[in-house]
Amino acid sequence: MPKHAISWFEIPVTDLERAATFYETVLGTAFERMDLGGPTAVFPADEDGVGGALIFDGGEPSLTGPLVYLDTNGELDEALARVANAGGEVLLAKTDAGGHGFYAYIKDTEGNRVALFESP
Repeated sequence: MPKHAISWFEIPVTDLERAATFYETVLGTAFERMDLGGPTAVFPADEDGVGGALIFDGGEPSLTGPLVYLDTNGELDEALARVANAGGEVLLAKTDAGGHGFYAYIKDTEGNRVALFESP
């Protein structure tokens, strides 16, 4: 049985720097830019955590594709407060996940629907 159901994720973007700046602002963290077969900005994660990246590879941003939940390190309210000023939109306000924490849906600068999550 794998430790995590997900080992890596990629969020397609049409403007890597715009998208990276959006997520850095909303999540309050810095991304590492690198080339992983194309321009990429990597989400920070612990060595044994699940990693992911913003990737410019011709993929199409979507409001209807798979939904990725990004951890806000206990700062969901603060992250949501930064979404609009960073160029995004809150699609679903902070919602109780039935004792498992809280989540909200946002639309990023590229047109992707992404969830923000806060553990209890």
